[in-house]
Amino acid sequence: MFTGLVREIGTVTDTNRNRRSGMASLSISAKLLLPAKGDSVSVNGACLTVTRLLDRGFVVEAMPETIARTTIGSLRAGARVNLEPAMKSGAALDGHLVSGHIDTTGKVITIRPDGGSRRVAIELAAGYRPYVAVKGSIAIDGVSLTVSALTDATFEVALIPHTLENTTLEALRAGDAVNIEFDTVARYLERLIAPRLSDGKGLPGRRSMWWR
Repeated sequence: MFTGLVREIGTVTDTNRNRRSGMASLSISAKLLLPAKGDSVSVNGACLTVTRLLDRGFVVEAMPETIARTTIGSLRAGARVNLEPAMKSGAALDGHLVSGHIDTTGKVITIRPDGGSRRVAIELAAGYRPYVAVKGSIAIDGVSLTVSALTDATFEVALIPHTLENTTLEALRAGDAVNIEFDTVARYLERLIAPRLSDGKGLPGRRSMWWR
């Protein structure tokens, strides 16, 4: 488990894709984050396992499912990534509980200044919109954020100066794809409610009071 509070911005130094297995490995340089082999690390929000240690960094591997659901497969050498180690038992939970299991990706639509902060609107496929609620928690590229507004097709988050200075979200531009993890509570709530819906199809695709 993670908290969505980025410990460090690392840099991808090398990538390798095994076309036979579909696996991908990433070499990442880091100064503050010093994991051990086998540790879980959040890389842009995706929970990955450290398979090898480097002099100034580490190597992680991503399976085909991760590549299909996230932006990890599009990372290239030179890319900056948000890094967070797994939360330790008893540690303060200053963000929100983040599993590192990315649900989907979204597309940045607009970015507008708001004093020293920025408002970022992200487009989300219709089937995922019921999982988002105003004032609810959401993780974007591994960063714990609060949903500030909703429209029929997008949700908005506010990036304060500290977030802009200490994460890769400062470099976001319209058209960029971002990793999204919804609040775990929304997943379990759907699981509980779905059997009671008349069509038995669950919440995706239905209009919901959570979205409007």
